[in-house]
Amino acid sequence: MPLNTLQLSLQFGALADPAPHRAALPRHKVARWIRHALATDAEITVRIVDLAEGQALNRDYRKKDTATNVLTFDYTQAPLVAADLVLCAPVVEQEAREQGKTLQAHYAHLLVHGTLHAQGWDHETGQADADAMEAYEIEILAGLGLPNPYL
Repeated sequence: MPLNTLQLSLQFGALADPAPHRAALPRHKVARWIRHALATDAEITVRIVDLAEGQALNRDYRKKDTATNVLTFDYTQAPLVAADLVLCAPVVEQEAREQGKTLQAHYAHLLVHGTLHAQGWDHETGQADADAMEAYEIEILAGLGLPNPYL
């Protein structure tokens, strides 16, 4: 099955130590992970931010005054997906360490997760939706040769 087309912008904000994040996020891999989660063509910006920017965005747009791992700003779903995925580098790094995952594997999971959100998937609307989204994430990641992130 052919993959959908993706116009990708990959941005790194003002990180204290961007090197591990840049190493974990080569553009060709970011594009591959996102394309495997797409059901249609897309224009997606991925921005890797520091704690301050992550917290400000979460506070301003979700009214939660803390940084989170990934924020999805979805603008259109048809005829193509247009979205921004914002990942907070310090949160992603801490979670990867706590969960015993590589930084790259955790980024891959969160990019798939955010891409599904951009297409209308929502795990906060009920347990059945959460279970369906989790199962689909596991399937996509397995197709990419990546382990189940929920184990």
